[in-house]
Amino acid sequence: MTVGRAGGSRVRTVFLGSGGFGVEALRRLAGHPDVDLVGVVTAPPRPAGRRQQITPTPIETAARVLGDLALLTPARLRTPEAVASVAELRADLAVLADYGQLVPAALLGFRHGALNLHPSLLPRHRGAVPIPAAILAGDPETGVTLMQMDEGLDTGPIVAQQRVPLRGTETAPSLEGALALVAAELLGGTVAPWLRGEIAARPQPADGATLTRPLRRDDGRLDPARSAVELERQVRAYQPWPGSFIDMDLGRIVVWGATVGPATAATPGTFGVDGLATADGQLRLHEVQPAGGTRMPWEAFWRGHPRIIGSAALASDP
Repeated sequence: MTVGRAGGSRVRTVFLGSGGFGVEALRRLAGHPDVDLVGVVTAPPRPAGRRQQITPTPIETAARVLGDLALLTPARLRTPEAVASVAELRADLAVLADYGQLVPAALLGFRHGALNLHPSLLPRHRGAVPIPAAILAGDPETGVTLMQMDEGLDTGPIVAQQRVPLRGTETAPSLEGALALVAAELLGGTVAPWLRGEIAARPQPADGATLTRPLRRDDGRLDPARSAVELERQVRAYQPWPGSFIDMDLGRIVVWGATVGPATAATPGTFGVDGLATADGQLRLHEVQPAGGTRMPWEAFWRGHPRIIGSAALASDP
């Protein structure tokens, strides 16, 4: 530990993260007077975008701006080599946010523990995709949980929580951005009392636990046999990936904006001038993107292809 601004000692800390959710938390940790940030662990650069350009994680990009930090990019954290490289940092605290890998037991025994910022009100929505899950479920609120990690998947005891009400209009990217700021504030206000031993982590409640799984590409298919409310939530929850899409004779369209419309006499799965008939109503389409094209209003799309009105969505790729 090194001398802090007030003459005390700063705790050697390592941060683990990859996705954008953790960037603000990393910055807050780097500037915390009780923390000596000595290293960052993130996923290695990977191909991204249409051109498959090798791209570093948002956390790596942010870490390089922060200055002289050890930067580790193991493909698998559970290997003996990766564990040893983290141990060499001689950290007394670990903080994780949106890392994407389970932390091995060998890296959970830091003097001040290993803390995880999770974007849900645990034990609800444990696992890989808590933000889309909250939107899909129509939850009236969500939040951020700071927990002490154990060997389970988001099962460790709760250190602190912050609740956030939902309006029912959030997209996954907008909600992630809002929760990232909440997470940074929560971490910034909790680190000092945690290090002083003033907070006792409490076990997660036994009731109300749910588990999310990683999304697959085909999860994005909009199934008109479901309700319009469910499909509208899906459009918001699955941005930017896997996206929400409909297959038709002309090809696939991605739906970027939609609302719930009144019931019609149309057969579920058929297109009208306002959108797609569903099991109990209508998914009014506002913004769509044809394959290989740009986003456009639904009206502009169907006016350019008027024969789709009255046709049916396909159950699989055309």
